[in-house]
Amino acid sequence: MAIIRLPFHLFLSSWLFFVDIFLAHGSGSNSGPVINITKHISFPNFSPTNPLPDITLLGSAAISPQSGCLQIPGNNREYAAGRALYSSPIRLLPASFSTTFSFQINSSDSTSGGLSFIIVPDELTIGRPGPWLGMMNDACEDEYKIVGVEFDTRKNPEFGDPNDNHIGINLGSIVSKKTVNAGDIGIDLDDRSVLRTWITYDGNRQFLQIHLGHDGASLPSKPVYSGYLDLSPYLNEYMFIGFSGSTGNSHTQINSICSWNFSSISQASLRYPSSDSCANRIAVSDDDDQNIPHKAPSSFYIFLAVVALVLIIMINLYFNGKRKSTGDDSEVIPEKKVSLRPPNRARKFNLAEISTATRGFGDLQALGSDGISVTYKGTLFNGCNVAVKRFSPEIVNVRERGILQRRMIKEVKAIGKIRHPNLVPVRGWCFDHGEAIVVYDFVPNGSLDQWLLGFGVLPWIRRLKIVKDVAEALRYLHSRGLAHRNVKASSVFLDVSFRAMVGDLGFVLEAAESAVNQRVDVFEFGVLALEVVSGRVGEGAEEVLNEAWAAHESGEKGMIVDRRMGPAAEQAVAVVEIGLMCTLNESKGRPTMEEVVEYLNGERRAAAEELPPTRPVSLFPYGSSSTALCSGYSCAPLPFK
Repeated sequence: MAIIRLPFHLFLSSWLFFVDIFLAHGSGSNSGPVINITKHISFPNFSPTNPLPDITLLGSAAISPQSGCLQIPGNNREYAAGRALYSSPIRLLPASFSTTFSFQINSSDSTSGGLSFIIVPDELTIGRPGPWLGMMNDACEDEYKIVGVEFDTRKNPEFGDPNDNHIGINLGSIVSKKTVNAGDIGIDLDDRSVLRTWITYDGNRQFLQIHLGHDGASLPSKPVYSGYLDLSPYLNEYMFIGFSGSTGNSHTQINSICSWNFSSISQASLRYPSSDSCANRIAVSDDDDQNIPHKAPSSFYIFLAVVALVLIIMINLYFNGKRKSTGDDSEVIPEKKVSLRPPNRARKFNLAEISTATRGFGDLQALGSDGISVTYKGTLFNGCNVAVKRFSPEIVNVRERGILQRRMIKEVKAIGKIRHPNLVPVRGWCFDHGEAIVVYDFVPNGSLDQWLLGFGVLPWIRRLKIVKDVAEALRYLHSRGLAHRNVKASSVFLDVSFRAMVGDLGFVLEAAESAVNQRVDVFEFGVLALEVVSGRVGEGAEEVLNEAWAAHESGEKGMIVDRRMGPAAEQAVAVVEIGLMCTLNESKGRPTMEEVVEYLNGERRAAAEELPPTRPVSLFPYGSSSTALCSGYSCAPLPFK
């Protein structure tokens, strides 16, 4: 067995470690008595005449002026989703809580959707409509902590629903952990009567009870559900509470919450004042001395730490001496120091690594295709998840492959050296056996186009942040003399906190080409901004532009704002104006990305003041250049005018 010599700095570290432990132990706990912290919320009604600053409405949630109830969805729309949340987070771990609320489900079809009481980690996300009840989405289900109690009027066998009249308990998944048939207690969730539910959770016993009855009646003697259930794995210390609801395709439904009470009790420890606080200088009588925690003598523990250090040194010297006497040379010392690759440097992968990471480019690993490439999810040997973009061998002929390879390696190496919070990091490349592959970091929350097409309803505050994130990424690239050349919703990815990261890069390193392409980036950003505001993607840049300019000319720019987000905000209209400016001809006022960021941050005067009243006649997608540009490493002429 090899004997390891311990360097002096390890002895010193060990000694300090022991000193820290003993001093911490000797000083005693700094915690005082445990107290209960209570939180109580009460909404007898939700009258719009009495503003409710403590309620955040997301998506299609609204307050009905006629009934004084929260309505989710609130506009009788098909395939809509919304949330109504208490605006401040509540401490729920560890905690016990109870809530009661009255609600009514009013649908045009008995298989429309439903309503959920939810406990969620943030006040911004909206889940998917339809069977997802606005509660969750399939993009972040694995990472998204949530507790929900659903009142579902639609049977979805794929989610394990027993019927179209049930109560479900959801823990971190849209598939209910427990389900109860509401019909067993004589309740029809969809008979338009006003119902009341009582939900109680004992955090100490990990015991959950749910009662359900008609509003105005007393608490039912028998719960619809009662059992031991540990919610703690699905809770953060602080969570947001409220309601979510949805409708499905070809069906409409209004879920109303007319009153709501919530109470929670959590425990916290008070801390004794430190030794240098004024409170410790107050004289106390001898009778009270026994109630004051006494600090143990720290010198004794320092003595123990020194003894422990001496023992370690003696043991080490003993084994080193024994090793020398026996002539054991089993310790291996490297002859030369190995220099580690910088963490931000892209590297070359071999095809075997990529194939193993993607399980042989398996269909189950495929994330999507854009016609010239297929992107796969992969896991490297070190456990890091990556996105592997594998280009079709048909994009270039054999004669051009060497040129493509040299240019691609040059670009990827340059890309791999830059880092920005809103750019997807590039891990490396692979050019084995005629393959052309680029490896990126994997961003777990999917691409922006998937969200705009139906993963979930992004609220306006999220969309505005996404637009700003993309603008910051492009400004950074342009400041480095680079261009993206591929700005579109499918090239923008969202991490678990919904930070936007621009990926799928098609960089140009030559200065002459870069200048042209930076102007194209601005145009494409303008189209993207309009898509984000309108919620329309995949319909073609020209159609989106036609509608946006027509709305501008009629003075109704708010008409193109996605109604699923609720009423059009002034900020949304301002982003429409910025998007339109980005699509102007270069000679007519198209801004740089630096100026776009200033517009978005309010550092420049309103974009509306610089917009022409009508659409320029020569305006056409991709600006005023007639140069054939490369998009994502495949060269093809694009229509310029």
